[in-house]
Amino acid sequence: MLKKLLTVFLVLVAFPVFAQVKPPVEDSVDYEYYIIEGDTIARKQIDLDEVLILGRLKFDSDLERRKYLILRRKTLKVYPYAKLASDRLVELNSRLDQIKSKRDRKRYTKIVQDYIENEFSAELKKLTRTEGQILVKLIHRQTGITTFDLVKELKSGWRAFWYNTTASMFDISLKEEFNPARNQEDYLIEDILQRAFQSKQLERQPSALDYNFLELTNKWSSPKKPDRKS
Repeated sequence: MLKKLLTVFLVLVAFPVFAQVKPPVEDSVDYEYYIIEGDTIARKQIDLDEVLILGRLKFDSDLERRKYLILRRKTLKVYPYAKLASDRLVELNSRLDQIKSKRDRKRYTKIVQDYIENEFSAELKKLTRTEGQILVKLIHRQTGITTFDLVKELKSGWRAFWYNTTASMFDISLKEEFNPARNQEDYLIEDILQRAFQSKQLERQPSALDYNFLELTNKWSSPKKPDRKS
């Protein structure tokens, strides 16, 4: 049944098989020019990526530590699929915009679906329920769109409703959003991603959602104040 939950990949992931091969691009160096008293001076410029300083994790118990490590393993496993969905969504929309005929658009989509079923279905079916739910959240992180809405957009409203109903039987909601500001587990997922980006374990891709990781770190790491009794 999990295969049905991930139907969005039937459309998003197949672009590379149809993409044209581009010629290699030679390395180039950008120059920034300054004009001083009529003279133009060229300066080589190197832009550095923003670096986050991540503190050492602290856990209240060994159980919490084990839970984090399990969440880390699952997140690292499914993140590449979510990133792939985001990359292909941009490419797919660009390609479909170039196809004017409704019939040709439908034919192209069918070719994509057949390709993905042959290449990726077996891999996606191996995901556990919790891995599937994390994937749904990460798709929302990467695209800014819930998996439910992606299926609805790429398929039909009725099919999206049916998939979401089926997913609910397995405690998975395709409407689930990624919200690290309100959900501590989502914040931990973001923490896992940021550490994996920094160590080059995963390829970095910024979130399509609007939140500040450093502010969230301060929020979730601050000790909770006890409720005042009246």
